[in-house]
Amino acid sequence: MDKKKSTRILITPGEPAGIGPDVIVKIAQQSWSHELIVIADPNLLTERAKQLNLSIKLNEYQEGVKKMHQRGALTILPVTLHEPAKAGELSAANAEYVLKTLMKAASMCIEKKADAIVTGPVHKAIINKAGIPFTGHTEFFAHASGVKHTVMLFVVENQLKVALATTHLPLKDVADAISKEKIKNAITVLQAGLKKQFKISNPYILVCGLNPHAGEEGHLGLEEINIIAPAINELNFQGFNLEGPLSADTIFTPKYLKQADAVLAMFHDQALPVVKYAGFGHAVNVTLGLPYIRTSVDHGTAIDIAGTGAADENSMAAAIRLAINLCN
Repeated sequence: MDKKKSTRILITPGEPAGIGPDVIVKIAQQSWSHELIVIADPNLLTERAKQLNLSIKLNEYQEGVKKMHQRGALTILPVTLHEPAKAGELSAANAEYVLKTLMKAASMCIEKKADAIVTGPVHKAIINKAGIPFTGHTEFFAHASGVKHTVMLFVVENQLKVALATTHLPLKDVADAISKEKIKNAITVLQAGLKKQFKISNPYILVCGLNPHAGEEGHLGLEEINIIAPAINELNFQGFNLEGPLSADTIFTPKYLKQADAVLAMFHDQALPVVKYAGFGHAVNVTLGLPYIRTSVDHGTAIDIAGTGAADENSMAAAIRLAINLCN
């Protein structure tokens, strides 16, 4: 871990009925040489710690005062739940609370009061059930930050890096969502992020096709010929270092990955099965294109095990470590 600069990391636990609070309480028991600030309801974390038979001391955040993390303690920026949360029991009444924690985190980073945001898992369905349109963290932070183009990048132990051209869409909508401009924007943001945050001077990026066998020369679809290949050719002409479109069933083999700095997949489930097989529990989701660092866990809310002590904090720990390293 790079300790050259002390960083301030904001953490949002996500869905209060899920395992987000569990992993935060477990993270508090570890040693961290940087400042961690949790944006949450203090009663939620106190009650969850009791359920897990873990002790927790909460120190309220004071603007202008920097407190390094202490084992067994957390600095907390309070946001009050609409109603008490019970582990394992979703409530639409607390959807607005979840979004308030995210907006507070975004505002603090935009105002340069913090260096990065690390997010726990949210439950998209319950937020939408509350009547609040919500597709995911990536889109939320882009809108809150006034950013037009962002890219979701998954990192497995800083080795495998897989980005998405489209994010949370029904499969039937993916083909219509892909355009030459969208591909070019995604690759441009991905390359900039690899250069700036990961210090890769000339990223070599592999680009997936959309269709099986990358369209089989047009016999299985024309998106590769009409959209993806032209976008790649235009960017390579500008000095990018791209290869594709390549078939998604071979692009993730060692032959290709050992040479590549990152892979751009066309849609969520083209990439995520590979990422989670390679590193479930310690993969990290990074949002590129924001004016601050944002990382996240690679798992969901796991409502069924919330409050039981079975939740694994390794992905949250990995997300915090990567946020710190990217800040430095």
